[in-house]
Order: sequence, then structure tokens, then C-alpha cells
Amino acid sequence: MRAPDKRVYARRVASYDDPALGEAVEAIFDASAHARSLGAGTRALIKPNLLAKHVPEHAVTTHPAVLRAVILALQKRGVRDITVADSPGGVYTPGVMRAVYRQSGLAAVCEETGAKLYDACRWGRRASPEGWAQVSSFELIEPVLEADFIVDLPKVKTHVMTGMSCAVKNLFGTVPGLQKAEFHMRFPDKQPFGRMLADLYAAVAPSLVVADGVLAMEGDGPAGGAPRQLGLILGGEDGYSIDLAVCRLMGLAPERVPYLAAGMERGACARSFDEALLWGEPEAAAPQQDYRLPKSYTSIDFSSRAPRAVRWVLPGLEQKIAPRPKIDRKKCVGCGKCAEICPGHTIAVQNGKAKIDPAGCIRCFCCHEMCPVKAIEVKRFFAFHF
Repeated sequence: MRAPDKRVYARRVASYDDPALGEAVEAIFDASAHARSLGAGTRALIKPNLLAKHVPEHAVTTHPAVLRAVILALQKRGVRDITVADSPGGVYTPGVMRAVYRQSGLAAVCEETGAKLYDACRWGRRASPEGWAQVSSFELIEPVLEADFIVDLPKVKTHVMTGMSCAVKNLFGTVPGLQKAEFHMRFPDKQPFGRMLADLYAAVAPSLVVADGVLAMEGDGPAGGAPRQLGLILGGEDGYSIDLAVCRLMGLAPERVPYLAAGMERGACARSFDEALLWGEPEAAAPQQDYRLPKSYTSIDFSSRAPRAVRWVLPGLEQKIAPRPKIDRKKCVGCGKCAEICPGHTIAVQNGKAKIDPAGCIRCFCCHEMCPVKAIEVKRFFAFHF
């Protein structure tokens, strides 16, 4: 297979109604050698970022206007077989998927354009490429296994576990339902978890990425943060390059993002973003000096920031004082979504309120992601600055 083009297209898009949105998506498709193979016989899959049942204004999910622009770009190139599919957090059933598609606004776009919404909720296994040995194979949702051309459609967001979430992390939604929780238990530490995500990206091998940064997220994302008007569309063939551009924009060191660090180990990801790769409107992706990172990424990080003497004298301290999820009982409605998604089954609903057993918490923050009322916060005991 041909190596992906590492260039990253950037374009200012003032709003989801801005004609520049469609123009940006067209430019991304026009520049892609992969896209030149598209035609009437292509089976195309669009993989948005849905996470859970949220309205577009929350900036948690891929906006329906971006999906519409991508569908139209595929149809313009003769593609008739277009499927939209994702497996958000929680249980993976047809009823759940139909509700998520409706709430996110994606169902209406598919009805309008004739694209198919996948809700059969079947999956199969695909082997990882040779040499990517941490995870030898993955269970993936059926449309991934059947597609000839995959468009990765992430949202530009911060993430309490991985620092940021965009092109590479979005493909975790190709793993069906609660099997994602199993990966969190299998790889509770960030570095092995990042290597797993790098394996997954190689196994899925998307053809093109269109990243929705028109209304992005900052703070304690991917669901509990605050919307941020970036007015930006990014795109290209290489997910690692796009994620490096997002790190630069957010002011986040790429090596602190576990899956980018894994990509660097394997030679799939550069150590830093090369500004020469930006084209279109490069200034649209300029660094944002005040971009708010997750609390979990502004706390102590002994592996990369603390003096060596401190790491030697106080072994294990980072684990003890690291940020953890904490339930705000005043906000908690006792819905049980956090208990349902918790990989270690350390959360229970008692007397109408969720309660976390700290001894079993692996700090994956899945509960924080899935809470529909933002009742789970990221708390830390101390903040060190070196």
C-alpha cells in the first residue's frame, strides 16, 4: 500500500453554515491520491466521533454539517455505497445506536443524502500488520471490515487520559461496545494503552482524515470540557501528522500523548510537527496560547518533568497523588452510566448516587467521559511545577 501523504490542509471556517466548510472538504479530497481511486464501485465508510448521546452544540461529537460535506464529496466522485458507523462508549445495540445517531444530528443528514446508517451492531476480527506485536488482532465493527475507503471524521478535543483526541484516538470507536473497557483493563497504564491505539490505527488504516475543529473542546475533554470556537478544518491522509498539528495548536508536547509516543517508537510518527507540511491557510492552525489542557495534563508528570533526584527519592508518588475521577453527589442523578462503562467494575450506585471504590480505580476516566450530566470531575491533591 502506498505511504500516506504527510501534508496537513488547514482552512478557516467561521461556522458550520460557512461555504468554506464544503470548499475545505473538497480541497482535502482533491489533494489526496487515495481519493483518486473513488468511483461507483467503492464501498466507503465514514467513521465520526460520537462517544455518547450529545447534541452538536456540546462539541462532543462530529458536527452533522461536516458529515454532510464529506458525503457530498464522496457522491461527487461517483460513490454510491456510503455507510456511516461508529461504536460509542457503553453497550452496543441497535436501539442505543439509533438514539445516538438521532441526538447527534447524523441521522437527519443520512436521510437527506441517502447515506446508510449502520445499526446492525455486528463485528469480526482483523489481524494487525506484521511487526505491530502488542495486539495481534482486533474485533472491529462490521463496516470497517467491508469498506474499501475509510474516512476518519474526528472532533478536535482535549482528553483527560491521552491529553488530546483527534484522528488516531477516534478509531477506538471501531472496537465494538464494551470491548473497549476490556482494553482499558488489559492496558491500564498510558504507555501500553497508547501502543494498543497505534496498533489499532494500523489495523484500520483509514484512507483520509477530515477533522472537525470548527467548534472544538478544551479543558477536561472528551465530554466534560468546554466548547471552544476554533473555526478550523484540518485534513489529509496521515492521522499522525494531523494529531501533531493539533498538539502544536493546543501547546501540548506530542511525546506526552501516549499513542503519538508509540507512533514515534515505531517510526510512524515524527517527533514534532513540521510546519512546512501545512498548506491551505497555515495561519488557521497557529498555536493557541491560552488553550486549556485537561487537569490531568497540568499536574505532576514524574516521567518527563520532575528532577531525577525527586523521582528516585519518592518512587510511586506520582501514582498516589495523580488526578482521579471524583463524583459530585449534588450533580449525580444515579443513572448508572459510569458503572456500566467502568472497566474494573469499581463503581456502584448506592442510595441513588454513584460511588467509586478508589482501590480499584485505574484512572482511565471512562466514567468521566460517559457521565451525561458532568457529575464526575478530575481532581488532584497537589500541583508541582518544575
